[in-house]
Amino acid sequence: MAMWDRIKEQAKGLQQQSQGAGQTSGGTAGGRQPGAGAGGGSKEKLVGLLKSQLGSLKTELKSGAYRDASMAMCALVAAADGSVDPAERQHVESLILQNDVLQNFPPEQLRQRFNKHVDQLMFNFPQGRADALQEIAKAAKKPVEAKAVVQTGFVIAGADGYIAPAEAQVLREACTALGVSPQEFGL
Repeated sequence: MAMWDRIKEQAKGLQQQSQGAGQTSGGTAGGRQPGAGAGGGSKEKLVGLLKSQLGSLKTELKSGAYRDASMAMCALVAAADGSVDPAERQHVESLILQNDVLQNFPPEQLRQRFNKHVDQLMFNFPQGRADALQEIAKAAKKPVEAKAVVQTGFVIAGADGYIAPAEAQVLREACTALGVSPQEFGL
């Protein structure tokens, strides 16, 4: 657990830097919520930090529950605004396949699970969202995996250097489903 405390402190420090940078220029950037996308450089550092922290847990994150919950999380992030166009789907799929931790799993398994959730979300968003959150909740049994699922979602959401309010909302919902405090991630 000490590792998660260090991670949390590092993330908190970067979040404070990010918020401080946004406030010196007159509040949070573009009226965004703190922790939801202000200060491009600092946000990129936070996402990079979360990515490297996930990498340090690679040997612990090999369960089917983590794999399935992460793919549901990635699909929720991709569909957070209510739609996923083919280019966005392909981009997120590429991010998944390049993710060091997710390389623990065969690429076809990841693609299949991610696309299944995206298809469900596009067919019936409320039902697809409920199904994805139910899949995510299965990782709650192991705190390391639960937090890693949120970190995976954060890395995918922040890949463009900005976490949109809709993405922050699905990350908060995932935290609730996993029994993890959204404040740990600045949400």
